[in-house]
Amino acid sequence: MASVTELIAALSLPTTSRFRTSFSRPAVSSYSRRGLPEFKGLKIQSYSLISFASTNSRYPRVSKHSGRVVCEAQETAIDIPAVNDETWQSLVLNADGPVLVEFWAPWCGPCRMIDPVIGELAQQYAGKLKCFKLNTDDSPSIASQYGTRSIPTLMIFLNGEKKDAVIGAVPKTTLSASIERFL
Repeated sequence: MASVTELIAALSLPTTSRFRTSFSRPAVSSYSRRGLPEFKGLKIQSYSLISFASTNSRYPRVSKHSGRVVCEAQETAIDIPAVNDETWQSLVLNADGPVLVEFWAPWCGPCRMIDPVIGELAQQYAGKLKCFKLNTDDSPSIASQYGTRSIPTLMIFLNGEKKDAVIGAVPKTTLSASIERFL
């Protein structure tokens, strides 16, 4: 256990020696000595490098105003069409075949986590299942009509009737099993 004087001495060191950034790495890590891949972590741009990063083609999406972590996987996600109060009747209730509707909100972290999974399911069941998203902030009346109390909630409709509901960010296999029952 470190003494108080050792802790004070460690805290008085410059911040660059106390905290390791993504730009300073040990020459040989314990992972590379064992032959295992080394985890590099997320790349976070600091404010001092933003002007350089915004002109560099390697970091084209880092703005001059703030540093941020950029997720490259967002570009591969399939865009699911949105449904709202005006289109609910025609797109969901009057649809031929089963319809999967994701009740979500833009501020919901689990909703954003499950979004790529819904995109994969939309591709996997193309022609057999229609997939839509309903923003509960924009259409609260539909969400309350179907008793949606937490998001993400995924509902399967068949011939205008709610047949199944899955609440929460669940694995793709769970969603596939629910969908398979209505195909």
